[in-house]
Amino acid sequence: MRKATRAQWVKFGIVTLLYLMFLVWVKSWWGLIVFPFIFDIYISKKIPWSFWKKSKNPAVRSIMSWVDAIVFALVAVYFVNIYIFQNYQIPSSSLEKSLLVGDFLYVSKMSYGPRVPNTPLSMPLAQHTLPIFNTKSYIEWPQWKYKRVPGFGKVKLNDIVVFNFPAGDTVALNRQQEDFYSLAYREGQRVYPNKINMDSLTRDQQRTVYDLYYNAGRNLIRTNPQMYGDIVVRPVDRRENYVKRCVGLPGDTLQIKDTQVYIDGKAIENPEEMQLNYFVQTTGPYIPEEMFRELGISNDDQMLMTDDFNYEEGLMQMGLDRRDAQGRLTPVYHLPLTQKMYDTLAGNKKLVSRIVMEPENLSGQMYPQNLYTKWTRDNYGPVWIPEKGATIILNKDNLPIYERCIVAYEGNTLEQKPDGIYINGQKTDTYTFKLDYYWMMGDNRHNSLDSRYWGFVPEDHVVGKPIVVWLSLDKDRGWFDGKIRWNRIFKWVH
Repeated sequence: MRKATRAQWVKFGIVTLLYLMFLVWVKSWWGLIVFPFIFDIYISKKIPWSFWKKSKNPAVRSIMSWVDAIVFALVAVYFVNIYIFQNYQIPSSSLEKSLLVGDFLYVSKMSYGPRVPNTPLSMPLAQHTLPIFNTKSYIEWPQWKYKRVPGFGKVKLNDIVVFNFPAGDTVALNRQQEDFYSLAYREGQRVYPNKINMDSLTRDQQRTVYDLYYNAGRNLIRTNPQMYGDIVVRPVDRRENYVKRCVGLPGDTLQIKDTQVYIDGKAIENPEEMQLNYFVQTTGPYIPEEMFRELGISNDDQMLMTDDFNYEEGLMQMGLDRRDAQGRLTPVYHLPLTQKMYDTLAGNKKLVSRIVMEPENLSGQMYPQNLYTKWTRDNYGPVWIPEKGATIILNKDNLPIYERCIVAYEGNTLEQKPDGIYINGQKTDTYTFKLDYYWMMGDNRHNSLDSRYWGFVPEDHVVGKPIVVWLSLDKDRGWFDGKIRWNRIFKWVH
């Protein structure tokens, strides 16, 4: 072995110490297999890592220098992205006005402790699909079990959290933004269009109807790949990233009454920028664009209902019946409003005639899809949020609520037989949870597909905590017309 210099030994010692500290942190001694390579790079130098530098061909040296730099950058980004922070862009309006469409965030993995990846062999910066090639960005083998290394804390009430979409385990590729299970139930109801009076059925009969809907919808999706695309199953860390606010912690009992969230019977503080949907009727004129800009209402959120005569009867039933001199309804807008925005419009008596909150019957089917509850997005629950180590008694009323946790998230088999419930082949009426769960909701309460629609977020799906907005772009404006929201750059996320 060639004799190493003192400087080389010092570098080797520093790198080795840092690497060992990293292995202790992540609690993985498999990483020791890398140690001989570190020793060779700094001390023995048996492997010609930089062979290309001695090439007489300048093209080879130039190309390999770029390859060397790119490989180093990809490895660095891979580890930073997994263990420290990642960039995230707000794609939808579910958290407005707390976070806006076009906000770019730094998401801290350290806040709740980074996860060891389920799929370690993956391309950095690609969640599940490689752009251009339109193929998987990860290799499915090996798949490691869930493990989270120590971080700065745990998820707290009202934290804004980035997490993997729980219902994104199964995806129809042509409908990637939709919950596959909700899609299957909805399509199944189209197969059996005759409306069934669920009030007249027993729990067992209701379950049979929902199973009929789901199986029919799933078969329709699987047999029509030209419409729905192929059906794929994704590991936890390769499911879509969502961002919502945590409004319920493990062990809490959550209920929503008239849009107000209650935890264990006590109302929690609403986000300052919480939005609800309203129908706003004017006295006659249209709302000017300048006012929409001042209010911060995007073009996508400005829906003029009176452009379509099909809505007229429904608007009149809500009391929005003001008419102009020609006998037509004065303009009615469908708008998401914060309390401050509501007060601004309501105070403008010359422009605004009446404001009515959107009826709760427009909310659609709530979670769980296979339980008839009459819950809506504004009046939901009560529902108990599972806690690690807690045991519940299972029955026909709560099994649909916790079935997905037991089977999909905690890897058990579950069967309902005439004589009772069987978990992993054993008859039982109790279950002890292995994971903590959270309840996530958007601040834009009427425009957010959240836990009210697809259920609990398991702890192994939690990605991290948004820390700061480093860039914000308004898609409704041009580069010389306020596209960059300068007042949001380097704004802390509360």
